[in-house]
Amino acid sequence: RKGKPSLYTAENVAIVGGGRLALTRLCCAMDNVNLGHFLPDYTAYAELLSQFKTINSIPIPLDPKNNFTITLQELRREIVGRGLSVLLLSNPCNPTGQLIEGEELKNWCRIARETQCSLVLDEIYSRYIYTQRMSPTDATWRMVSAAQFVDDVNQDPVIILDGLTKCWRMPGLRICWIVAPKSVIDAVGAAGSFLDGGPSLPTQRSCVPLLNPKDVIEQTVMLQVLFSHKRDFLLRRLQDMGITVEHPPQGTFYCWCDISNLPPPLNNCWGFFRELLKEKVIVTPGVFFDVNPGSRRKFNSYDSFIRISYGPSFKEVQRGLEGMQRVIERQKKLQSIPDDAMGSP
Repeated sequence: RKGKPSLYTAENVAIVGGGRLALTRLCCAMDNVNLGHFLPDYTAYAELLSQFKTINSIPIPLDPKNNFTITLQELRREIVGRGLSVLLLSNPCNPTGQLIEGEELKNWCRIARETQCSLVLDEIYSRYIYTQRMSPTDATWRMVSAAQFVDDVNQDPVIILDGLTKCWRMPGLRICWIVAPKSVIDAVGAAGSFLDGGPSLPTQRSCVPLLNPKDVIEQTVMLQVLFSHKRDFLLRRLQDMGITVEHPPQGTFYCWCDISNLPPPLNNCWGFFRELLKEKVIVTPGVFFDVNPGSRRKFNSYDSFIRISYGPSFKEVQRGLEGMQRVIERQKKLQSIPDDAMGSP
């Protein structure tokens, strides 16, 4: 935001003990709102939103044929037509890895400004970016944040969450920050005064050296080189196994996989999950990302999808994929055996 007339100050930042707590504080500060959220998205949103009865959560399904994205025209129609006061999403998206960036993200911020719909962006994976540079003058490292497109830090209804858990790879150090207009920070500060009191001062001080700009850039370059390599390796192996990744991840360290073409029971997320456990491999069944606060909807989506993480070490990712391949090959062999050879009565 260098050179912009409106700049963030300490009054625009709240330090919180973790991302879930940051979202909890925000929800405590909301009252009688229609909150839109996308499907699929981060599974913890379901548990969070089910606890707040003054928040009317409204799901917005994303079409896999449209790359699990939404057009600007559709976005405006959803906000206006459903009377949304708040829109909650992860960017990059967990689990699909899809990313809103550049002019598109700028237009999202513009629509939020024009409709006065608060845009709550969970940017916890903001440095796991694999798309190409937007212009030849861009740096060799990438990060994406809506902060770039905020005109007035105290008037634009854009609320950003980030933290040390993912980008700094320190999940045990529960430090997150909320960047928002001063009025929002005052409200989440008031909520925090009775919810949690804030993270301890020694913990906050210990984090300051981690935010040195030179070190952040250096770590980001290394992170993107390493995770791009793991991502590309994963995609090649999945293709060889016959697992469809229609839309490769543009961010995060997750891969959203369509398993519908695998032999049964592997073509269902729970069937695949159970078989993989026999090889001591864990994936996340797709149904977990059908964000359904309070289980109000009586049907599940994404039962033919799984989420694979390539967050662990390269060796562990490789070991997991080998176990996955054994499960698929074993099932294909079983399918190729005639029924009479299986000893059917």
